[in-house]
Amino acid sequence: MSFTYGELKQAIQDYCQYDEATFVSSLPVFIRLAEERLLKNIRLNLFQKNVSGTLTSGNQYLAAPADFLSPLSLSLTVSGDKVFLDFKQLDFLQEAYPDTADTAQPKYFAQFDVDNFLVAPVPDASYTVDLHYLYRPASLTSGADSGTTWLSQNAEMALLYGSLVEAYTFMKGEPDLLALYNDRFVEALTRMKNFGEGLESTTDFRGGQLRTPRT
Repeated sequence: MSFTYGELKQAIQDYCQYDEATFVSSLPVFIRLAEERLLKNIRLNLFQKNVSGTLTSGNQYLAAPADFLSPLSLSLTVSGDKVFLDFKQLDFLQEAYPDTADTAQPKYFAQFDVDNFLVAPVPDASYTVDLHYLYRPASLTSGADSGTTWLSQNAEMALLYGSLVEAYTFMKGEPDLLALYNDRFVEALTRMKNFGEGLESTTDFRGGQLRTPRT
């Protein structure tokens, strides 16, 4: 079973038996919120990317890609070799390296805000960097009613029940039914987690980053 965008919108209306105009116009919002919950609760190798960029001398900031969701690793190229930076909390970098006038080869990185990373120490030269990260795929709502996405084809129950939780919350529906939808969502999410974190072989290191051994 899978959903097209149009089929999922119709399924939400059929379950909720509600066709008020504001509710119908909010269907894309319900779906996007469900997608966000899924993407932030499961890790799939399918949603990984690698991009190259440049750290410039004296600038400790590195822009995040537009589709960035969470970091997996950041490495520098030094004399032809990759040197991985350790991921730390932002306050660690700011406390350990308070003087931005001190420059050296960066050892650590942190997420500064939704658009930027911070590295420390401040770079003493320009470095080519490779960022490996989990990305946010295009939403089902960005396409036509006939369109599908990987989530709508492979995580269809989680997407449906996640959308129903958002829709029924919007409706201020009965708590018992809302709890049922949420339980179904959690069940479907658990199955996806088992697939993403169990069936796929992963090992965590470097501060909780996701690694997948390659054969």
